[in-house]
Amino acid sequence: MDGRIALVEAGGTKFIVGVGDASRQIHARTRIDTTRPGETIPAAIAWLRAQGGDYSAIGIASFGPLDLDPASPTWGHVTHTVKPHWNNADIAGPFARAFGCPVAIDTDVNGAALAEWLWGAGAGSSSTLYLTIGTGVGGGAVVGGRLVQGLSHPEMGHISMPRHPEDAGFAGSCPFHGDCLEGLAAGPSIIARWGVSLSDLPADHPAHRIIAWYLAQALQTFRAILQPARIILGGGVMQTPGLLDQVRIQTRDASGGYFPGEVNEIVTAPGLGTDAGLLGALALALGR
Repeated sequence: MDGRIALVEAGGTKFIVGVGDASRQIHARTRIDTTRPGETIPAAIAWLRAQGGDYSAIGIASFGPLDLDPASPTWGHVTHTVKPHWNNADIAGPFARAFGCPVAIDTDVNGAALAEWLWGAGAGSSSTLYLTIGTGVGGGAVVGGRLVQGLSHPEMGHISMPRHPEDAGFAGSCPFHGDCLEGLAAGPSIIARWGVSLSDLPADHPAHRIIAWYLAQALQTFRAILQPARIILGGGVMQTPGLLDQVRIQTRDASGGYFPGEVNEIVTAPGLGTDAGLLGALALALGR
């Protein structure tokens, strides 16, 4: 694809908007706070217009849930979200109308999964699972060169979980499912139990062991279903020093030696750093 490509990483806290091209160069970017759709989306469009406004395509990697059915009248809309003001918000439509070029939209985690498989920690692997553990928990998978999709995008953060024996008294923080993976391991659930983020707790605090155990149980489930060659763990919670190593150890213990592959090679950190979101949007726009 020739020409400049508009890139939008639409997050629940901030929109990162950029201009890139098919060579993976990001020529400009800005941050816009996520407030209301009628404020944030027009601000993103105005910034893109100020960069010249001539785009061959637009890629949007967005928080969800999203309607991704091309035949649906609400394609490109957020569906049911806990983010105030964003239920049923049209994300893709305003960009398509403003610039008159093709728009590709998918979840932020699907975009990141695709970009990491193409250019990051999953490059060269037959299959890649990307999980983000932050304000929420989400996941995307690339198998056979294609993103895994069903009636809609995967909602890996909402799988049911066993309970850690030291954590049985916590009801979970997910407003839909209580103690699903997101309700037990996302950043808000950690603060709800222990008052601060995981990285602010002492290294010997039991929270580290408990959260690593939950993530290992989730990886056990995803390995049983998908057998990904690479599992990439991103998001703010995973920035906690030592957490990745604890997850690896507990994943190895949980597997009982049943699954193939070396856990330290399969379970890894992202390879694209702070560019993962915009490169995810680029991968979607390129139709990769």
